[in-house]
Amino acid sequence: MVLKKGRKAGATRAVSARRLKELARLVSGEVVGDGNTLITGICGIKEARAGDITFIANSKYQHLLQTTQASAVITSRDVQTAPKPIIRTDNPSLAFSKLVSHFVPSVQKHPSGVSPRAFIGKGVRVGKGAAVGPFAVVEEGASIGDRTVVYAGAYIGRDASVGNDCLIYPHVTIRERVEIGHRVIVHSGSVIGSDGFGFATVQGVHHKIPQIGTVIVEDDVEIGANVTIDRARFGKTLIGRGTKIDNLVQIAHNVIVGPNSILVSQSGISGSTVLGSNVVLAGQAGLVGHITIGDNVMVGGQSGVTKSVPPNTHVWGIPAKPLAKAKRINAVVQRLPELHKTVEMLEQRIEELERERGRKSVPP
Repeated sequence: MVLKKGRKAGATRAVSARRLKELARLVSGEVVGDGNTLITGICGIKEARAGDITFIANSKYQHLLQTTQASAVITSRDVQTAPKPIIRTDNPSLAFSKLVSHFVPSVQKHPSGVSPRAFIGKGVRVGKGAAVGPFAVVEEGASIGDRTVVYAGAYIGRDASVGNDCLIYPHVTIRERVEIGHRVIVHSGSVIGSDGFGFATVQGVHHKIPQIGTVIVEDDVEIGANVTIDRARFGKTLIGRGTKIDNLVQIAHNVIVGPNSILVSQSGISGSTVLGSNVVLAGQAGLVGHITIGDNVMVGGQSGVTKSVPPNTHVWGIPAKPLAKAKRINAVVQRLPELHKTVEMLEQRIEELERERGRKSVPP
């Protein structure tokens, strides 16, 4: 399929059109309306125009079905009718992503082979089909798995290992003895295996505590840009399989992050804290050290978590509380100016009543 950019920003258009029913088969969706509608591009719902397909993942945006210029919309199965053809799916966002990949196949070209300008130390194993870009450094005893790509300027430390089918982008640092699993993506500027923040203070002097552990990143993890994951003081800092980490996240020494967790930008986890599986930390959430966060916990944005949280709980606030309680407290806080005025009025009225009572108690 030959593609060209549409006239509106973000739109991608195809020279050869596809019928809506064909696209529905690609995403296992159900067409409601004219399945022969021709689709020539894909775009966001506000920017879309005739010929585009778009999507609605959240019910609060369903009113945009009435105004979008798109020729068709991907929706959830809850939507029964619409003013234009739709594809009903179990997960509109995922279905849209599949169509984006269909309309816009990746044009990224990874480097191939080992650049003569890369530094490869003694005893390094470079797997079949792997690539190491110019000015990358792979220290003695490290290993790079099959089909893994190490971009220019990346650093792989002594005796570190990177599994198969990984992408290590420019200026990533993977320190000594760190273990990276298979199909891991690490974006630019991230540092894995930096020293944990450990100091003993004696008579006002901070003495560094050696951090002799490591970091283990399991399979299918993605680590965003400028993430720092500290090595353990002893043992390991662990990032569980399938976990996705946004940009600018700090993970301290000896932290355990369970499988399939989501850590959003600027969240931070203090040392020796343990996260269960499927945990979500929203943006700028902060966790103190030595606590346990249960499976399926969601921590709201900018929360400060100061104690352990049981499984299947949604917490928010500073300090973090169960969401329903935190909302009630927040609702009261928002009313404080009005409550303050009410209290002042009541105080004035009490003073008036006391003065009246005092005058009546004085004998004539």
